[in-house]
Amino acid sequence: MVMNHRKKLVTLAAAVMLTSSMPAAAFAESVDKPAVSAVSGDAAVPNVGSVAPVDVKVSKEKAESLARQLVSIPKDYTLQGASLSTDTLAGGKRSVWGMDFVYKVNGKSKGSIYVRLNADDGQLLDYSAYLDNPSAKPTYPLKVERDKAQQIAYSFLSTVAAKYKDQVKYNPEYGAQTLPPLSGEVRHTLRFDRIVGDIPYVDNYIELDVDSEGHVLRYSLQWDDTIKFPKVDVKLTADEAKTKLIEQAKPELRYIIPYNVQGPRNPVLSYDMGAFAIDAATGKEVQSSYVNSDQVSETPLSDKSLGDAPAASNITEDQAKKAVLAAFTLPANAEFSSSSYSENTDESSGVASANWRLDWELKNGKESIGSASATVDSRTGVVSSFYFYEYNNKSTNAKPALSYDQAEAKAIEAVKKQLPWVADELYIVKRDKSQYDPDKVQNIDSYYFNFVHKVNGAITDYDNVNITIDANTGVVRSYDASINPYKYSETAPKVITPAQAIEKWMTYYRTELTYYLTQNYVYQGQPIPVQKYNLMVASGEIQPSDVESNTAAQLIYRLVPRQLDESIFLDAVSGDWRNRETGDKTQLEKPKATDIDGHWAQRQLELMVAYKALDVKDGKVRPNEIVTRGELIKMLVLAMNSGRSPIMYESADSATSASFNDVGKQSQYYVYIESALQQNLIDIGDGSFKPDGKVDREEMAELIVRALGYNSLANYDELFNINFKDAAKFENKGQAAIVVGLKIMTLSNGSFLPEKQVSRAEASVAFFRFLQTRAELQEAPLRN
Repeated sequence: MVMNHRKKLVTLAAAVMLTSSMPAAAFAESVDKPAVSAVSGDAAVPNVGSVAPVDVKVSKEKAESLARQLVSIPKDYTLQGASLSTDTLAGGKRSVWGMDFVYKVNGKSKGSIYVRLNADDGQLLDYSAYLDNPSAKPTYPLKVERDKAQQIAYSFLSTVAAKYKDQVKYNPEYGAQTLPPLSGEVRHTLRFDRIVGDIPYVDNYIELDVDSEGHVLRYSLQWDDTIKFPKVDVKLTADEAKTKLIEQAKPELRYIIPYNVQGPRNPVLSYDMGAFAIDAATGKEVQSSYVNSDQVSETPLSDKSLGDAPAASNITEDQAKKAVLAAFTLPANAEFSSSSYSENTDESSGVASANWRLDWELKNGKESIGSASATVDSRTGVVSSFYFYEYNNKSTNAKPALSYDQAEAKAIEAVKKQLPWVADELYIVKRDKSQYDPDKVQNIDSYYFNFVHKVNGAITDYDNVNITIDANTGVVRSYDASINPYKYSETAPKVITPAQAIEKWMTYYRTELTYYLTQNYVYQGQPIPVQKYNLMVASGEIQPSDVESNTAAQLIYRLVPRQLDESIFLDAVSGDWRNRETGDKTQLEKPKATDIDGHWAQRQLELMVAYKALDVKDGKVRPNEIVTRGELIKMLVLAMNSGRSPIMYESADSATSASFNDVGKQSQYYVYIESALQQNLIDIGDGSFKPDGKVDREEMAELIVRALGYNSLANYDELFNINFKDAAKFENKGQAAIVVGLKIMTLSNGSFLPEKQVSRAEASVAFFRFLQTRAELQEAPLRN
């Protein structure tokens, strides 16, 4: 019965796979032949509901028919829903049909297709498809690499968006993976930018997703034909633009913390420089509609520290309550309701913390009308957070009792009182006061302020102080502060100059000429900034209909970051590029091995070099050298983790965190060896790992079999037909039989050669075959 039931399920799964295949438009038999084939009108399904009472050029029925033709929707997919909406364009609007098609088996959804069409001319705007196919599994290496996917994508768009195909240019960087894939489950995202007079307008494009089997799973036409592009007779050259960008660049010192560093996490001083743009004709910086007009004060709250940091202690609940009441004013109707105590050790820093959480209820007689809460550090007595809130307590005053400046003064005094030891390192963020103008903004009940923590002139990214002041009473309504107890040098470290930082960052960015849309507003004949427009609308002073608006295209030069396989930052002290995750020194240009061209394992070696599983010294990867145990483990863990480095949170006590006595936290193999141990790929043995030791074929076979999850099976070597000539020479015959049977490793004249040491090239090939085999062995679950 069990076998019959399983056979029945297999048959059902196969039937689902065959009858619910993707639309013909999602497949490409040849890149020279359009992927879309028309379906006759007979394929249409019965209408959903009654005829839609809308007045558009393309009716719902026509839109459905077009959708079925454009992306060849099979008959089995029925129209489940249709909606008509409006898109706002730069110079008008357009009506759009959105349609959902579903495929069901026994009442269960097995596939869906979503289509958006222009309701004025029938142009396909969006398409996406999903198929619940439990029998599908990826293959490795990919059947369709990115270059073939590009051809498939262009063939598709040439059919469904024929009038646009000569107005676009392939963007080779967008969506490109910086590292070759280690899995067969890959979607290639490809973009074709709109070209206007040989200049790309990157906000208009056609974007597609093509999977590694060659199926088009998503298509999107982001295009606005109403945009008016200016004729620019004179513009800066690329070199002139680069000079202007350098002149206006503003590098900023910031302390950051790499989030997966080996060893204790400590602040690192970096130079940050974000991307920006300039007008292509004037060279002036372009201000985005969303630019933040807030500025950090140039002076701290105090010219010197106003007190010492609190000493360590252990405070009781009663002491914690007193600390809150001494720091902030609670409403008279607040009744203490509950408390809780918690302790925690930060895995990344090893720092232990303990806190009291205190709660109050605001009462009006027996009725609850609000709440209050506070968190107090039980080791120092410092209040880290506080708030109170009254339900439905909206101010009816026409104007607040406190002005913005008065509220700001109260916020500063409150922060100085709570954090006196860092008062000389806290800087208030100066806001645009117009957003609190009582003549334009109704019902101002509170003012919000935040403060930046600077050490030696550098912003600490991980610290924050926020406070809200009641606009009528002047009391603190909310407060939240996090000042981490990191230690900094008393004097500012010597750093590279801003000019040197800019020079480094300009090797990271490239300069691109493109168009940028700006929204212009005119009120009573006078242009007004977008910030003022938003404020006037929000306050009710004007209605959008009172203002004339237009969208204009502006030609700009902008900085575009280069694509890297890692997030980086610029070390302000050394001037080196470092990995944002690990803090390790890195470089923008990746090393390329010069000694593997034409090598029999060139492709596999390039893969290992790309993922830094093998190092490159003086441009050489040394393919014929014997691979070390550390290198082999790194290869294996990266292969199992899709190329991602494992994350290890370590305490500050490095003496107790390393599992092996010869692989400390500073070792380049530490995280990989610890990860392999956690996954039972290796054993602790006598406590030493010997990362520089050489690897023989028997050891590599054992690692691969463990990674595949077949090690227990390998113990039953009587199950295998083992006819190695040298089978008597080694013990783990089952493991050897598995890797040979799966064609991950091969025999040499009928012998396995277990003691033969493995070269770097041989190890690279073995792990490439491991990736292939893993994909082939993946078995999808059977479903009813």
